[in-house]
Amino acid sequence: MSPIIRACEAHALDYLVIDTGQHYDYEMNQIFFETLDLPSPHYQLQVGSGTHGQQTGRLLIEIEQVLLDERPDIVLVEGDTNTVLAGGLAASKLRIKVGHVEAGLRSYDRNMPEETNRVLTDHLADFLFAPTSGAAENLMREGISADKIFVTGNTIVDAVQQNLEIARKESSVLNDLELSKNNYFLITVHRPENVDCKQRLASILRSFRVIYDRFETLLIFPIHPRTRKVLQMFNLAVPACVRLIEPLGFLDFLQLEANAKLILTDSGGIQEEACILQVPCVTLRDNTERPETVKVGSNVVAGIQPEGIVRCVERMLSVTRDWLNPFGDGKSGRYILDIIQTQASVSKDGSAWPESIDLATVVNPRNWTRL
Repeated sequence: MSPIIRACEAHALDYLVIDTGQHYDYEMNQIFFETLDLPSPHYQLQVGSGTHGQQTGRLLIEIEQVLLDERPDIVLVEGDTNTVLAGGLAASKLRIKVGHVEAGLRSYDRNMPEETNRVLTDHLADFLFAPTSGAAENLMREGISADKIFVTGNTIVDAVQQNLEIARKESSVLNDLELSKNNYFLITVHRPENVDCKQRLASILRSFRVIYDRFETLLIFPIHPRTRKVLQMFNLAVPACVRLIEPLGFLDFLQLEANAKLILTDSGGIQEEACILQVPCVTLRDNTERPETVKVGSNVVAGIQPEGIVRCVERMLSVTRDWLNPFGDGKSGRYILDIIQTQASVSKDGSAWPESIDLATVVNPRNWTRL
């Protein structure tokens, strides 16, 4: 969301940021505001963790109160977390317009709680900002009106482009970890379907041992607090060949991504970032809601069995890093706000921004291929 926040700041729009505290560790929350030089959130709700029902319920209650106090014209939510569903639902019940950034993503796996959040948020939203034409087509197949759907690209492209050069200049993470370009594999694992199942998590951990033996390449694993907690609960150990480090801020992590030989992940966003950064990716899941990455050749879905993961690593190490980024031109934040101002007239004086985009070219479903 940082590109949207920056666009609001640049054009003096009246906005507020609600930080729900769903991610409450410093490394997974406050550090992003600091390293990306973003204004502090206007509200910090500190909802914390819990079961999906407990967390979503608390989020709904807390967000609703903020919206009752502030009465914004529109609420923007991005992605597929419990915060997204609760924020969209709270706004919809108060008859406040909802814009879903990154709409239309589908894994078609309802075992993933994120899939439920995506589908429900899309069907209650007034504005659906799809990152690709494929995501827009998913929405159309579910009966959502084309009038609500806008293909804008993904704001993660904006964020990567805005921050990559800053990361190169300001981040010392490679020196701190004594790493050099293309001499390590980067790992992230945190999805509930992987870490909440002891058998799946154990299988993924075994694959790291096999990968190290086969490719003799250092494995770097910034471990998510949730994953660390579950490892202790299941009494599972990360293989000694894996170098565990604490979670990192976006600039440091961006440097690790950009310089990795290969990325192994179960994160949806990192599949996109790897694609944008021209780094091969192996997805440690049975499906992906980012099929565009597989289509362009930057990513492969490997499952969680060691033999399959090793085959996929070998395959991706041989690819030529010349795929095209399918997620837009790095101006998605601007497009999204321009669409809102044009369609909903929520700007202070109702006027269009200078150099307004051609909505017919960028967002008309008949011109999806033009983006």
